This record gives sequence, C-alpha cells and structure tokens, in this order.
Amino acid sequence: MLSDSLGLLDDVQQALERLTPLLAPGGRVVVTYYSFTWEPLLRAGEALGLKSPTPDQNWLSMDDLENLLALADLEVVRRGTDVLVPVPIPVVSDVANRVAAKLPVLKEGSLVSYFVARHRPAVLPVELPRVTVVCPCRNERGNVREAIARTPVMGPATELVFVDGSSTDGTVEEIEAAIRDYRGPLELRLVHQGDGKGKGDAVRKGFARARYEVLMILDADLTVVPEDLPKFYRALVTGKGELINGVRLVYPMEGQAMRFLNLVGNKFFGAALSWLLEQNIKDSLCGTKVLYKRAYEQIAAHRAFFGDFDPFGDFDLLFGAARLNLKIVDLPVRYRARIYGDTKISRFSHGFMLLKMTAFGFKKLKLVM
Repeated sequence: MLSDSLGLLDDVQQALERLTPLLAPGGRVVVTYYSFTWEPLLRAGEALGLKSPTPDQNWLSMDDLENLLALADLEVVRRGTDVLVPVPIPVVSDVANRVAAKLPVLKEGSLVSYFVARHRPAVLPVELPRVTVVCPCRNERGNVREAIARTPVMGPATELVFVDGSSTDGTVEEIEAAIRDYRGPLELRLVHQGDGKGKGDAVRKGFARARYEVLMILDADLTVVPEDLPKFYRALVTGKGELINGVRLVYPMEGQAMRFLNLVGNKFFGAALSWLLEQNIKDSLCGTKVLYKRAYEQIAAHRAFFGDFDPFGDFDLLFGAARLNLKIVDLPVRYRARIYGDTKISRFSHGFMLLKMTAFGFKKLKLVM
C-alpha cells in the first residue's frame, strides 16, 4: 500500500517497478494520492496552522498515476475517488464522503484518488531492436563529451548521431575530436544540417541517416538526461506505446530549468494537444521522443497532409502519430538546468508560433473531413 507517498519520490516509475517482485501471486498494489485541485486550499491550511506542512510534490493527476502504473507493468483493475469534505460536519461529511464523492461530476472535486493494480509482466520481443539516438545541436560544444559519456547502449547496438546546425563556437571541431578519441561501445557519427534551419529539420536529417530500428531524440542541452533513455526504450519495445513522449511537468524542476512563463505555456499547449489529438498529452514540447523507424517512415510518408509547418519537430511527430492512430504514451522525466550554452527558445515569438501551429492542427484535424 502506497498512501499519499508517490508525490515525494524522485522517480515514481522506478519505485513502482521495484515493488512488483515483492508481490505474492495474486497480490495487489493500492495507491492513494490527493487531487491537485485542492492544492491552494491545502497550502492555505498549512499557512493557518490547520495542516502539517509538506514539501513540494510531484504534479500527479489520476491519468498520470494510471500511466506510471502501466509503465511499471502494473495494470489498474479499479480506480475511484473519496473524501469530498475533509473536515467533520455532522451529517454533511458522512453523506458527502460516502455518497457524493462517488457520483459523476461531483467526484471530480474529491480530495483523494485511489487505484488498485495487479502485476502484468511485460513481454519483450524475441530479438531486441538496435537504436539510433539523434542529437541536434547548435553551439553546444561544452555538452558534446558529456552526451557521449552518458548515453547508454540500448539493445544489441546504439549509435549516437550529432546533427550540427552551423555552430560557431567550435561544436563541430569538438565532435570530430571526440569521435577520434572515443574507444567505447557507442557508434558515433556527425551529420551537417547544411542550409536547413530549426530543430525539426535537424531531427529529420538525422532520422534520414539512421541505421537502426528505434529512433530517439536527445537534446544537446542535456536538460533531459541521457540516463533516462532506457526507460523510453523499454516502454517502446514492450508495446506500452508507439510514440513515447517525454514529460517534464510531473517532477519539480531544478532552479531555472524552466521559467514560469515557459511552464504555463507548456501546460496550456499540453491541454490543447490532449483535446486536439484525443490522447492524453501532458507536455507537447519536451524534446525527447522515441518511436520505431517504421512508424516514423509512416508519419513522413503522410507529412504532405500537414505540410512543413513545424520548425521544432514536436508537433510534426505528435500530429502525424495521432492522424495514423498510433498510441502516444507520456513518460515523466526530471528536467535539469542547462549547464552549458544558452536556450534557443524565445518565450514570446516562439510561443506565438506554437499557438499558430495549434490553430493549424485544429483546422487540419478537426475541420477537414
């Protein structure tokens, strides 16, 4: 039983995965957690001394919890809500908590959510696929060797392909030197983006040169750490989804990893995309996405339906996958502060561009018959 504890864990998925070997045959995992719609009231209660203070917690909705359980090979067999009125009020509390907290609509205001789940072992393919990690970079010289040192080998073979977008800080020379010096198990390559512009173009050029069956995107700023890539690999090869989408909005972030306006914008676009694509997408703009090469080739073959509208590449993959009815699965990651270089994102101009792309997606996905 995990009672209101998942919000305090550094890695919820890993903790759940470590629980499954402890279950007896037929055993169950019971998870309870509080609704974040209550966060302002709970904080007010702390300020007034009516509730014990708690540290910042992971932002976990019921959908997030169910998704994390599935990623950890735990199948939900029952879910529900409880406690609509957490203070004792004669008659009112009993009726609200025993009856109203279970009713449609009213249950959405409940304080507590709960799940009961069973272990459902993952099935691995007979032959594990090889991996191409594409790392688009522009002026990221200080992150090159870190990316190489920290990218793990996944499956029988893993190649790390740097796609340089006309860097001016010596990134290309650093990549070439690192390739000459390297004696490890990764296969390293450099691709020049040439006249192309934007991360989306860099990713497409990297994918076009990929040798192996699984395609991964690793941003060169390393704000999503390479050590998390095996989680994406496992989620894909065990059939959890066909496009594994990184999510930075569950765990608390380091320092200035994402400024407030960026955070608000990401939450807005996540909600808009969830409605638009009719799948749960909590973070549409996380750079780390993983899919099979054959699925990407399907998306690329149908790209003309949307056109070349996305300089970032995130919407291109999400829109394309949704139109082909591929299953998109969110995978929460911790978002780290950048160590070297400057962000390439402009909050306002790029935010406006993303808004236009969302409107474009609405037109193409909802209005075109």
